[in-house]
Amino acid sequence: MEYFSRQISDMIGELSRLPGIGSKSAQRIAFHILHSPKDEVKRLSDTIWSARENVRFCKECYTLTDSELCPICGNPKRNHRQIMVVEDSRDLAAYEKTQKYEGVYHVLHGAISPMQGIGPADIRLKELMLRLQHDVDEVIIATNSSLEGETTAMYIAKLLKPTGILTTRIASGVPVGGDLEYIDEMTLLRALEGRTEL
Repeated sequence: MEYFSRQISDMIGELSRLPGIGSKSAQRIAFHILHSPKDEVKRLSDTIWSARENVRFCKECYTLTDSELCPICGNPKRNHRQIMVVEDSRDLAAYEKTQKYEGVYHVLHGAISPMQGIGPADIRLKELMLRLQHDVDEVIIATNSSLEGETTAMYIAKLLKPTGILTTRIASGVPVGGDLEYIDEMTLLRALEGRTEL
């Protein structure tokens, strides 16, 4: 039995498709939006639409940005000779919160997962190898401690071995099966400081 009109039900249905939003949260958000001033709702919808239209990949590290280069790659004070490889932009954001890492990043947009049909060609490994043709002193592999993350780390280490570039892996301290975006800053910092050569 339907409790709400079609438009309200449709709105709740669309909101509940967002990650981490169940039907009760979707209902609360929908009613919050419906009770908000129209100009606030318009600003929210315009912001979402504008971001979807204008956000693209940074031409250097492949994180999401609305410029040609993201703020990190465009910062001359960052160490461009040290590249941390992460699975997605949320992992990059997690490390940036530590305010201790001064290098740059490379975002893979996934991890190798044969079970899901994701191979090395499906993530941004080719782009990483192209970046390494410039002066790079160290590649820090900071993929998740999941089976897919470990598989990806080993694959990258094997690719980089012939280059002679120092290749390190973040230390454990990051729990096995844990996603970087949910880990506190101190644990991430300890993992970064305790990284080891592969």
